[in-house]
Amino acid sequence: MGKREELVFLPLGGSGEIGMNFNAYGFGPPSRRQWLVVDCGITFGNESHVPGVDIILPDICFLAEQRENVLGIVATHAHEDHIGAIAPLWPMLKCPIYATPFTARLIEGKLAEAGVTAPVRDVPVGGSLTLGPFAIDFISITHSILEPNLLAIRTPLGVIAHTGDWKIDPDPLLGEVTDTAAIEKLGDEGVLALVCDSTNALVPGHSGSEADVRDGLTALIGGLKGRVAVTAFASNVARLDSVARAAAANGRKVALVGRSMHKIVAAAKESGYLADLAPMLDAAEAADLPARKVLYLVTGSQGEPRAALGRIADGNHRDVQLGKGDTVIFSSRIIPGNDLPIFELHNKLAALGVEVLTAEDHFVHVSGHPAREELAQMYRWTRPKIAVPVHGELRHMAEHARLAKSLQVPEALVPANGQLYRLAPGHAELIDEVPSGRMHMDGRILVAEGEGLAKARRAMGFAGLIAVTLVLDGKGRVAAEAGLLTEGMPERVEDAVREAVDETVRRHNPKKSDAEELRETVRRAARRAAQDAWGKKPVTRVTVIEL
Repeated sequence: MGKREELVFLPLGGSGEIGMNFNAYGFGPPSRRQWLVVDCGITFGNESHVPGVDIILPDICFLAEQRENVLGIVATHAHEDHIGAIAPLWPMLKCPIYATPFTARLIEGKLAEAGVTAPVRDVPVGGSLTLGPFAIDFISITHSILEPNLLAIRTPLGVIAHTGDWKIDPDPLLGEVTDTAAIEKLGDEGVLALVCDSTNALVPGHSGSEADVRDGLTALIGGLKGRVAVTAFASNVARLDSVARAAAANGRKVALVGRSMHKIVAAAKESGYLADLAPMLDAAEAADLPARKVLYLVTGSQGEPRAALGRIADGNHRDVQLGKGDTVIFSSRIIPGNDLPIFELHNKLAALGVEVLTAEDHFVHVSGHPAREELAQMYRWTRPKIAVPVHGELRHMAEHARLAKSLQVPEALVPANGQLYRLAPGHAELIDEVPSGRMHMDGRILVAEGEGLAKARRAMGFAGLIAVTLVLDGKGRVAAEAGLLTEGMPERVEDAVREAVDETVRRHNPKKSDAEELRETVRRAARRAAQDAWGKKPVTRVTVIEL
């Protein structure tokens, strides 16, 4: 092993934020490192910040420029914030993708939808693989999805335990329980760094068990009379299983409503899960069932307007109508930032006469992430030399680092996206900062965050648009009345803008100002008139046509 060989850690997404997880490990001399990518996820756009952008992806240009050194992408589990960016970003890396069977089926589905042909290679549950200097063991843990894995990444300079998303659930209902023996054995072997989920670092105690949620749902549904709809994260197959069993215990048949529900159930069955459940109906098949005999399992728990529950609340769903005497159960948490659309959805349902039940009032949800006692247990199992909090906002990661230090972990980092840390040899330290940031999926086009599309849309959303067209003859004189188009502003403001544009055009002297000067003078006059009349500055564009 050469003296210059290093083990480095580089987050390009998911540090300082919840979502968009993308972490890379590099090994070798700085001039020819080999890279292992762990997870490749998205976060979702927010209409107030990035109007027109549904999903946001990490900017991976740094690795794309050296893609011949990227050995593979390894997915810890199948949540969107861990695999959702694989299809759009894979062409930049063109490396093999590794995942356990359930995760692999969902990745393959996403690649097929995007028209991307990429090698997806199955790793058995509890399996292992070797990629260059990285020997990787998949250790089963529990989370709110099937087949989550802690990755034990062995290198010539030390072992990294990369948790992915996890919790300690003694009874997850579906899938494997946490392989505590394997994790403790890893700790005995010696863990250089624990790279760990920080989402609930501020939450005391334990996250709770899926088995208890099943009991709560069964009791709650048993007391309801009309149609019942339950909305949850479609990826939580154990929760879907619990809802289906709670429905059966109360004499109801389950109908799946929403594309994601059908896709997840199909992937789970293909991977050997849900084999003993009664067949589930689609929404059209359930339409003729008596109200007390049906339970709809519906997408849209986060208030997504185009999801099934949003369309039901708007009265626009083809097969499902809810009203007085019916109930919707939100078996999910509110993801930060989704508060307003979810509350708006609650109110729309209430306006239909639907009773809305949530985790605030009933035991219908537990988190999939570790609370503080679970984090402490993971540190007791692994006993790392370095704590590396990821997957959290800065406040979560900082508190996670403080917790680790209180548990006698010698070193604790609080990394930011784009920061390159050397983990070994020697003490952990920040050695470089690489280009990083975000990419926007704008419709079907991937654009850099800084291209200004979202900024322009925000400006138009706030104060509208003024568009002026001027026609000049061959001598630079105005040849026709100025064309004026306004969007998103009161009529009185439009009148003031028209008056200002016409007055400016009347004063135009082609001997004293050219077309470009006229264009700018009209733009300023129109914008100033709008501001004087309205107190807002619309986006203003002036086009000059010279005959």
